[in-house]
Amino acid sequence: MHKKSIKAYIAGPLSSQKEREFVKDLSLLCERLGIKTFLPHRDVGLWRSFRDTKKIAKGDLQGFHDCQIFIASLNGFVIGAGTSWEMGYAHARGIPVIGIKTDKKIKDSIEELSAIIVGTTKIVTSLKELKIEIKKLLKNIRF
Repeated sequence: MHKKSIKAYIAGPLSSQKEREFVKDLSLLCERLGIKTFLPHRDVGLWRSFRDTKKIAKGDLQGFHDCQIFIASLNGFVIGAGTSWEMGYAHARGIPVIGIKTDKKIKDSIEELSAIIVGTTKIVTSLKELKIEIKKLLKNIRF
């Protein structure tokens, strides 16, 4: 493992307890590999009212600081606006992005995912595949 700590930003839908548990599982997988994680809802908070928007936006952007990997849950009928924005921001910053979609085949999800996401993002279909992709990235991360 690298001397300097690796950090992953993990995004995804958070509307239900099941969705929050899934992103927590993604975080636990990373932590078992020695990677620190940033979970927006855990580390900044969940949106409750419009008074929260600036605090959440600022905190989420700070979550990208020292981030070397971005992981997005792509489960659900559509990708959330926040997750889509965060994915685009990660791509623009040159942070490797891995999507995980376990609820439906990728080839049957183009309408929900969009061609640009499928065309620019490594998408895996299981936690086992995600672990393999993260290990590949770890070999190539330079400080």
